[in-house]
Amino acid sequence: QVHMVESGGGLVQAGGSLRLSCVPSGRTWSRYAMGWFRQAPGKEREFVAAMTWSGGSTYYADSVKGRFTISRTNAQNTGHLQMNSLKPEDTAVYYCAAPLGLPKGSNWYSTESQYGYWGQGTQVTVSS
Repeated sequence: QVHMVESGGGLVQAGGSLRLSCVPSGRTWSRYAMGWFRQAPGKEREFVAAMTWSGGSTYYADSVKGRFTISRTNAQNTGHLQMNSLKPEDTAVYYCAAPLGLPKGSNWYSTESQYGYWGQGTQVTVSS
């Protein structure tokens, strides 16, 4: 079983930055892609960003485009989500996820059912 382990969350003022990291633990994971989702209090979980692990393609929700950057460090088998210009509405629990196998469909990156491995989440709180 693969577990995704997130880190880097915390409390930051509006306009500040945070960098989240995600490391797969357990047995070898597929390395097809990695995605980030978030869930704010009282709201459904939503897509934030995703990338293909080998091809370098990246995808972003409109709400974070231009402020967030998803990347990876191959040597450390680690994914990152750099979050700049944070807003109070970015406050949420952020989850890292990876597909069980090769993702399918044109919008696979934003579809939760495409992801089989999930982390426990890390809290990001942005104060105004």
